[in-house]
Amino acid sequence: MRAIVVDRWMDPSELAVRDVPDPKVGAGQIGVDVKAAGCNFFDILIVKGQYQVKPPFPFVPGGEIAGVVREVGSGVTGFSVGDRVLAAAPMGGYAERIAIPAALAHRMPDAMSFAEGAGFPIVYPTSYAGLVYRAALQPGETLLVHAAAGGVGLAAVQIGKALGARVLATAGGPDKVKIALEAGADAGIDYNAEDFVERVKELTGGKGADVIYDSVGGDVFDKSLKCIAWNGRLLVIGFAGGTIPSVAANRILLKNIAVTGLHWGAYAKNEPQRIPETYAALFRLYEEKKLHPVVYKSYPLEQAAEALAALGSRKTHGKVVLTP
Repeated sequence: MRAIVVDRWMDPSELAVRDVPDPKVGAGQIGVDVKAAGCNFFDILIVKGQYQVKPPFPFVPGGEIAGVVREVGSGVTGFSVGDRVLAAAPMGGYAERIAIPAALAHRMPDAMSFAEGAGFPIVYPTSYAGLVYRAALQPGETLLVHAAAGGVGLAAVQIGKALGARVLATAGGPDKVKIALEAGADAGIDYNAEDFVERVKELTGGKGADVIYDSVGGDVFDKSLKCIAWNGRLLVIGFAGGTIPSVAANRILLKNIAVTGLHWGAYAKNEPQRIPETYAALFRLYEEKKLHPVVYKSYPLEQAAEALAALGSRKTHGKVVLTP
C-alpha cells in the first residue's frame, strides 16, 4: 500500500509517499480502507520530533481517519465489512489502509462525507466535552470563542449555538471573521484590528462573557480575564500561541470565576463512558443539521507536505484533509 513514512526527524516539506506492507489486523482490531485523513498541527510537531509523544521509527503519521471497514479481527463485535467509520487513531492515518482498535471507531452518519468524517474525531469531541462537561455552558449564556476560524474554534462556535448560547467569535482578519459568522457566530471580532476586550464588554453591556473558549493561551488568556463575567468559566483547550500562561489566584477569587481545563485524550483512561455518550450527542446534532464540519481543502496523499505547510501557515480555516 501507499503511505507517508517517517524514518527520521524531518521537516514536513520532506514527506513523501512510499510503498509499504499492508498493516496486519490483530485481535480486537478492524482494518479500514482510508478514504480521508485529517491533518492536525500536532502532526507537524510529531514529524519534526517536537511533540511530547515520539514514536519509534519508522512510523506513519496521521491521527484522524474516515473510511470503510475491510477486515474485522477476532473478538470484535458491532462492526462488519463495508461499514463506514471514523476514528481518532494513535498513528497511521496517512496511508491507504490502517489497522486500529475497534474501540476507537464509530459508525458515521449516513449523510456525512468521508472528508467531513476525517475532520470530526478530534475537534468536535474536544469542543463538546469542554463546553458541556467542563464549562457547563447554559442556554442564554454568552460564549466567547478565540481563534474561531480554526478546527476546534469552528466546532466550538457550532456547538455553542446548538446549545443555545450567544456566541462571540475572535479571528485574525476579516475573511476569518466572516467564516466564523457563517458557522453561526452572532458577532465577530477581528483581533488584528480591534481590542477584543473592549469589544466583548461593549457587546455584553459591560457584563463580559460567561464562558471563554481559549485554545491560544499567552496574551489571549491574560486579556480574557479582563472580559469574563462574574461566575464566568475560562476554558483552557490548548496553547496554539506557543506560550503557556499563568494566573494569580486572587484574580480567580475576586471575580468568582473558574479556570478549567480540557484534555479530551485522557477520557479514554479516566472516564471512558463519556466517549460513546459524546459521539452519540454529536451525531444527533449533525443529523439535526446543527453541526456542519468545514473542510478547507482536500489534498491527495502525495501532497501531504503541501497540506501541512498550508496548515502550519495558519492561513487555512476549518480542517485540512488528505485523500489516500
